[in-house]
Amino acid sequence: MSAEIRVPALGESIAEATVGTWLKKVGDAVQADELVVELETDKVALEVASPTAGVIGEIVAREGDNVEVGALLATVEAGSGVSAASKPAEDAVSGDSVDETPRAPETEARRDKEDAPSAKKMMAEHGLDSSTIEGTGRDDRIMKEDVQKAVVAANEALANVPTGVVESTSSLEAVREERVRMTRLRQTIARRLKEAQNTAAMLTTYNEADMSATM
Repeated sequence: MSAEIRVPALGESIAEATVGTWLKKVGDAVQADELVVELETDKVALEVASPTAGVIGEIVAREGDNVEVGALLATVEAGSGVSAASKPAEDAVSGDSVDETPRAPETEARRDKEDAPSAKKMMAEHGLDSSTIEGTGRDDRIMKEDVQKAVVAANEALANVPTGVVESTSSLEAVREERVRMTRLRQTIARRLKEAQNTAAMLTTYNEADMSATM
């Protein structure tokens, strides 16, 4: 028996979204109400959860596809499945391939917790490690606000670094520059800014008149 993951209602005047990031892949086990995909609209980023527990059977809409309200995103098959998260437990039971590598307590506690997609994206943009950020969401999940605080703290620390070190860091950032695809929200913002530039008055006119005779 399978369940379907479909595009939910996106809000007033929004009929289409773009598939942003899949948090699960085919064969991964999911729990009920666990986040599986992020959708991007002209106004917000929406996270879609699995309606039931099971295994991702098929992903219909790929990342970057435009989907309408009610469109099929993926299917969830009943069953436990074998995912990357379950492999350590299987190794521990078998006893033949037990991983003796010590794990940090925080990593051990967080490996089964899914952070907010918007937080993941911001951490990737700023090169931050999730193990260095304290989450304030449910089950200590890292939220976007937590990453924003970490970015502010990093910028404040950078402000206290000597000038020579800052210049070398800026050069390194320039080398690592990369182009990424704009989200629907950023595309809408750019389009509206361009429309405002084309239609708004961008100059001021002054007309002078000699009023001495009238006075």
